[in-house]
Amino acid sequence: MNEQFNRQAQEMFSAAKDARIPENLQAFTEDSVNRSREFYQKLNTAAQQNVNALEEFMLASHAGAKSVGEKMMQNMSANTESAFDAAQSIARAKTLPEAARLQADFVQQQTTLAAQQTKELFELSSKVAKQTFESLNKATATQFEQMKKVDD
Repeated sequence: MNEQFNRQAQEMFSAAKDARIPENLQAFTEDSVNRSREFYQKLNTAAQQNVNALEEFMLASHAGAKSVGEKMMQNMSANTESAFDAAQSIARAKTLPEAARLQADFVQQQTTLAAQQTKELFELSSKVAKQTFESLNKATATQFEQMKKVDD
């Protein structure tokens, strides 16, 4: 049985040695490979551009979050320094009415400052949100256009 299998395999290899692949099958196969390569290249280009767009979006988001965080830290530091300065002034007051006046001045000053800081933080947050959404829209549009090109 083993010898018969070997003989049949030898005959198949001998016959296959002289067999030719039809030209139309060769052309079809070559065309299929070329089309697959083109599709891959389009898809790869689109993927690279989408990664770049996503990276830009992430960088914009990070920069915006960093700006808001830095502004909040600046405000907190300024408010804390103001509170220490007010406490020191109140501690040096010679009379109770003077201490009460210093306290009232500090509260009034902080109320005005808090309104100003809130307005600035709101404006900064709005600007950051707008930039982030613009970046997201750009990334989404880029991704959509790239996918349309891949389908073509």
